[in-house]
Amino acid sequence: MEVNYKYLRIQGQELAANTMFAKGVFSMCWQLIQNDVMEEEDADLFRELDDWFAENLPWPEPCMRQENVVCFFKTDNSEEMMKMIRPALWLLERYEHPYYLVFTNTPGEIVYEDQYQVAVKAPGKLVIEAVQPGWGPK
Repeated sequence: MEVNYKYLRIQGQELAANTMFAKGVFSMCWQLIQNDVMEEEDADLFRELDDWFAENLPWPEPCMRQENVVCFFKTDNSEEMMKMIRPALWLLERYEHPYYLVFTNTPGEIVYEDQYQVAVKAPGKLVIEAVQPGWGPK
């Protein structure tokens, strides 16, 4: 069974304090730079990538206002964006920083949309549920 997903988010294991949601690819790379983990040549590479995205990917208004949102790329027309983000993924791998590609058709309540991405309301609270009884082999 083949499923065509509409949205993709690249995120890590750590949570952003403002959203209580997994940090995205840009935040993870900036954190590596700010924590002096990334070598200067690699940091320069990421800054170039970030500049390219700043020029070519619209900045969502909810993000500008620092609202409680997270962004997902659209998969149907973001081929160029995915090509340009690959070096950032390479940097995360180089510095052994775990990340996940999260594909979904239901990202949440969309509050912003453009040609390449959507911004959705972050849940705003972290829910930790108990493991269901009977989970796993008996």
